[in-house]
Amino acid sequence: MKRETAGELFVTFCKIGAFTFGGGYAMIPLIRREVVEEKKWLAEEEMFDLIAIAESTPGPLAINAATFVGSRVGGILGAFSATFGVVLPSFFIILLIAGILARVEHISLVQKAFRGIRAGVLVLIASALISLCRQLPRRVFTYLVLAAAFAAACLLQADSIVILVLCALCGILWKRLAEKRAEK
Repeated sequence: MKRETAGELFVTFCKIGAFTFGGGYAMIPLIRREVVEEKKWLAEEEMFDLIAIAESTPGPLAINAATFVGSRVGGILGAFSATFGVVLPSFFIILLIAGILARVEHISLVQKAFRGIRAGVLVLIASALISLCRQLPRRVFTYLVLAAAFAAACLLQADSIVILVLCALCGILWKRLAEKRAEK
């Protein structure tokens, strides 16, 4: 891999890490724009794979996504560059905030600003959800699995790993049934 690619991965994910607040889900629209639309490092369909892998492996979604993209684009050096890039801004921002927040958290304006930021983060997460839903295959099976996973998460408060494993098993079973039907 060229050093320019490692540098480009670092700068891209540094920008993503610096300008996205609210965690991994809030980063999805920016990651998609940068990685799929701008840089064309991944195809649109691969974004689902990226999110599935990043969500189902241990660790924060943003770090896992950066590592996945970096590895795909530039091997080990690319994975390191992208991961370091996405982590570095947060590290410095948290360091700065930790030093200041204790002194200003009682100020009404600061409390109101954080309420506004929470609302903005919710919008970013909803935007990512809508974007992903638009890209789902339009099949009854897809909507049934989506509804069941949503119900398990929200109503039953099931563990996310259990939900992901069950969704994966449903997908495997559905594919096998489709293959058996095609053989007949």
